[in-house]
Amino acid sequence: MLLHCPASMALPKLQTRTLGRTGIDVSLISFGAGPVPALMTDSAALALQRQTLGCALEAGINWFDTAATYGNGASELHLGAALRELGAANRVHVGTKVRLAEGDLNDIRGAVKRSVTASLERLGLSRVTLIQLHNSITAQRGDQPTSISPRDVLGQDGVVRVFEELKSDGLVENYGLTALGDAPSLDEVLCGAPWATAQVCCNLLEPQVALLTLCARLGVGVLAIRVMAGGALAGQPPSQHTRTTKFFPLPIYERDQQTAARLEPLLPAGVSLKETAVRGVIGRPQITTAVIGFATPTQVKEAAEFAAAGPLPTGLLAALQLAATAPPHSLMA
Repeated sequence: MLLHCPASMALPKLQTRTLGRTGIDVSLISFGAGPVPALMTDSAALALQRQTLGCALEAGINWFDTAATYGNGASELHLGAALRELGAANRVHVGTKVRLAEGDLNDIRGAVKRSVTASLERLGLSRVTLIQLHNSITAQRGDQPTSISPRDVLGQDGVVRVFEELKSDGLVENYGLTALGDAPSLDEVLCGAPWATAQVCCNLLEPQVALLTLCARLGVGVLAIRVMAGGALAGQPPSQHTRTTKFFPLPIYERDQQTAARLEPLLPAGVSLKETAVRGVIGRPQITTAVIGFATPTQVKEAAEFAAAGPLPTGLLAALQLAATAPPHSLMA
């Protein structure tokens, strides 16, 4: 039975964009079920999970992003249960991910299949719309935390081969990757297989022009992640995950927080930094959807209202990005 938002929380309906070559229409805002907001990884927050997901559905959010590693499977488990209870499991899109550990690299095919099978079981689904590679891509294995090489991805016994098998078996509809790693290796991998999607770290502080341009040329749909820079663009303190993770760790959050402070004086009256963060991302035509981690129904409402306001004025966006990329001392001249 579908749970509804409080009557006082009227939500604008989100527009959609087509995801690359897939033909799938995806809401401008997607629901991120990751560890920074920690809502979907918290076993003590089941009621809040359902209320927040119910509000997301009412706003027209139809894409839900999770991963096997989020809460060691807790995110998938809770997301699947909540979607079933809300009567939405078969009318939305779910994307999940597989991350290969060092010990998996001797049997990539087996490791990927085991991970996807376990994800489907936790989600309670027979298939997902999207499976994504969650490892960074670097020239050599281990150049970055959990990174793998282009050969691991594109080789005869690599990730793409098993993703194609999973697609043929009807367990996944499309496959993509999280576009992290060194630029030459990422370019090689993106150009070397028919990826449906790429998750790209894109926000006011990281415009990612070259990567977005390449994805557009290849017809790869872009799911923007880290839209709020781990909370730094939303005025939130670092999450517990940020304090302990080796992926986007605390020093990166602190750097982004300092940069965000330089942007606030440039904002028009009544416009918050988190509003500019959302509108700055959805204003990019190469991006299909902004994946945002939600912790409460109020945050869903805010994001939907920001999206309804449309892209940022071109002049404001340019000024913000100039301030974000300029050395701090140059702004004091």
